[in-house]
Amino acid sequence: MSRPAATVGTSPNARAWARFKRNRVGYASFWVLVGLLLLCAAAELISNDRPLVARYEGQWSFPVFHNPPERAYGGDFDTPTDWKDPFIAEQFAKPGNWRLQTINPHSAESTDNFLKVPNPAPPSAANWLGTDEAGRDMVARLLYGFRVSLGFGLALTLAGMLIGVLAGAVQGYFGGRIDLGAQRLIEIWASIPELYLLIIFASIFEPSLLLLLVLLSLFGWIGLSDYVRAEFLRNRGLEFVKAARALGLSNRQIIWRHVLPNSMTPVITFLPFRMSDAILALVSLDFLGLGVPSGTPSLGDLVRQGKSNLDAWWIIVPTFAALTLTLLLLTFIGEALRDAFDTRKS
Repeated sequence: MSRPAATVGTSPNARAWARFKRNRVGYASFWVLVGLLLLCAAAELISNDRPLVARYEGQWSFPVFHNPPERAYGGDFDTPTDWKDPFIAEQFAKPGNWRLQTINPHSAESTDNFLKVPNPAPPSAANWLGTDEAGRDMVARLLYGFRVSLGFGLALTLAGMLIGVLAGAVQGYFGGRIDLGAQRLIEIWASIPELYLLIIFASIFEPSLLLLLVLLSLFGWIGLSDYVRAEFLRNRGLEFVKAARALGLSNRQIIWRHVLPNSMTPVITFLPFRMSDAILALVSLDFLGLGVPSGTPSLGDLVRQGKSNLDAWWIIVPTFAALTLTLLLLTFIGEALRDAFDTRKS
């Protein structure tokens, strides 16, 4: 039986991409996630208490990039302009003066000191999803916190992938005593209680995303290295590797050109699931107070606030919805990738 015309002359990666596109849910989830990433990347242009453009007495400024002092707009101080101040609003209400606000005129850190209701305030025309317990706009906190979570999850996934692929490749390709010794070292390293280590470092150093990324990266590669090791153990004995050795290629050339490209299937298919684990890890640590520094927009901090303010449904419901949507998208993408790289499916 002849192969379908669509698959004749195409590379394995092209056929895998075609199978991925046929999974409508996974393919749509991929583009939705890309759209959310682009939306979060432009968070300052969507939700910001500083205007995109301002014109005052014939002078143009772009406060979203550089916030001038209040004196530049008729004030008395050299401090950065508070665009929620009624005095500034009066200045720009004069003829010839105007400003172009973002869609949501709030940033993640700004608070409205002129609200007439206690915080957390319910949804209103000024704050579409209300405010958190510190008076910060919930839409802005969700948007910026979503970006922090996705960025951290992506960075942790890539770091774990690089370390896991390197460790698994060395073990699987060389085997023997190198593989045996490395396996024993990995077993010892994996037995270290990760949570206790995080608590110790959090008490010594000031919490930061970089510190958290480094600590979690030290343990996040172990599971992936096992799959890469198994693929290298299988592929190193195949005919194309033996032929490459006979041609005089070095171990580095054989690994990079031949074995690694044929061992990346488990790495690619597990990436969305590992990203989900990374996001959940950050949310859990933020909820426990061991994650990002205080004040940094974070979904975990919003979950903690929702637990402390059960009557403020506008905190926990949107946060839970954003977190659930992200994990669902990553799960659908992971399942689609798994099916796409399954050679038994045409």
